[in-house]
Amino acid sequence: MLFLIWCVAVIVALALYLKQKYSRFSKYGVKNLPPVPLLGNMTRVICRMEHFADHIERIYKEFPDERFVGRYEFLNPMVVIRDIDLIKKVTVKDFENFLDHRTMVDEKTDPLFGRNLFSLKGQEWKDMRSTLSPAFTSSKMRQMLPFMVEVGNQMIESLKNKIKQSKTKKIDVDCKDLTTRFANDVIASCAFGLKVDSLVEENNDFYEKGKEASTFNFRQLLMFFAMANFPKITKPMKLRLFKDVTTKFFKHLVMNTMSEREAQHIIRPDMIHLLMEAKKGKLVHDEKTTNGTDAGFATVEESNVGKKNIDRVWADEDLIAQAVLFFIAGFETVSSAMSFALHELAVNPDVQEKLVAEIRENEKKNGGKFDYNSIQNMVYMDMVVSEVLRLWPAAIALDRLCNKDYNLGKPNDKCEKDYIVRKGEGLVIPVWGIHHDPEFYPEPDKFDPERFSEENKHRIQPFTYVPFGLGPRNCIGSRFALCEVKVMLYQLLQHMEISPSAKTMIPVKLSNDTFNLRIKGGHWVSMKIRE
Repeated sequence: MLFLIWCVAVIVALALYLKQKYSRFSKYGVKNLPPVPLLGNMTRVICRMEHFADHIERIYKEFPDERFVGRYEFLNPMVVIRDIDLIKKVTVKDFENFLDHRTMVDEKTDPLFGRNLFSLKGQEWKDMRSTLSPAFTSSKMRQMLPFMVEVGNQMIESLKNKIKQSKTKKIDVDCKDLTTRFANDVIASCAFGLKVDSLVEENNDFYEKGKEASTFNFRQLLMFFAMANFPKITKPMKLRLFKDVTTKFFKHLVMNTMSEREAQHIIRPDMIHLLMEAKKGKLVHDEKTTNGTDAGFATVEESNVGKKNIDRVWADEDLIAQAVLFFIAGFETVSSAMSFALHELAVNPDVQEKLVAEIRENEKKNGGKFDYNSIQNMVYMDMVVSEVLRLWPAAIALDRLCNKDYNLGKPNDKCEKDYIVRKGEGLVIPVWGIHHDPEFYPEPDKFDPERFSEENKHRIQPFTYVPFGLGPRNCIGSRFALCEVKVMLYQLLQHMEISPSAKTMIPVKLSNDTFNLRIKGGHWVSMKIRE
């Protein structure tokens, strides 16, 4: 009887606790989907019933007349902002109130992932952003383009060999595998100065470690959410997203490369060299190369935060953390954009042929060669890449952490109370929902590069196209990513004709087994040598 009484007491206490937790929005008139006890609004994602992108779009579309709505990530209330003016306010005007991302990885337990630019907070983040920003100007990207071209030549040679060996002179290719290997080899060259051919040496160490570090499988997805939402439980457990062997691999790679270059006075214009220069305080902004549109419509401009000169001395571990971040971002997000670009070109042959015509025109003009300037001046190429990033943004949602109580105003005209975001609570900017909103993009699920033509792009409302984030905390590597995607498409379409295969999923359905953007069943297309 005593045991039953205790059980009833615990259940009642838990019910009251959950009722209090899940009333955070309703008492202010903020609308939200009904939460499931303990799981909040995460049930369908955790049970693999929907992809995180579909989850964000569902919440965004459920309440079309609201300025912002509520979302419970397990027990934590997070405001999802729908109003574009409010998004501008919290990410730019009142940026200092929402300076940081939520803590995902404990820097004491996992400094390699907890000390990178994405994870750093406050003044440390500002100092690191200022330190690294000069490494990502267009002048630095111009120096790296030949490394990208060299990797592209490897890829074309490998594909041609496979096609020549096939009986049908045509092969089915999983674009995600192809572009991941291409991105891996580019980052190996541009960041670490290593020559890797992942299409020939399929299981090389660099590729395997990168794949492990950048692919969030279901186990890592659960750990990711657990660390973000239950830090008091996960910190004592010293959970880590990645295996020790992966961490040690990157640490040794960066330190050994730096030591070898110091000893042999090797200078190569890649990311390791730029990090070494940053450590010595020799990286400074070249004002002539900070134009926000020099790499394409999607390029984000560096804020004043990143343009300050910093004389702070960083520890080796901090620089290693940045190198690892470059690798993960370059490995996954860029390959995702490229794989979806190839899918769309396969199923939209009219777009492919128009882009091929522009490539051939560029070849004639430049004697069969291309450089940073010529590829950035390709208007239709930029339209295609811009539309890929609109339809398939790698950043499904942006998060911000409130560091001081902040008044968001009323969620709608009928509410009587203002909603105050409390210090320590999070905000979500639903990029996927905004990019697929018919109010901003008619027929949002249609792949239409003409949205970004000279005649139409002025119609795109500011702050409704955010593939590389918003405000001072935007993606530092937008120029690098855009350059790499364009180089890859240029070289591939020069030599290959892409078409749907029997395994191409039309229309696309996302795989629910991962946090990453993946087409269910694979990103399959057919390729043959272009005549």
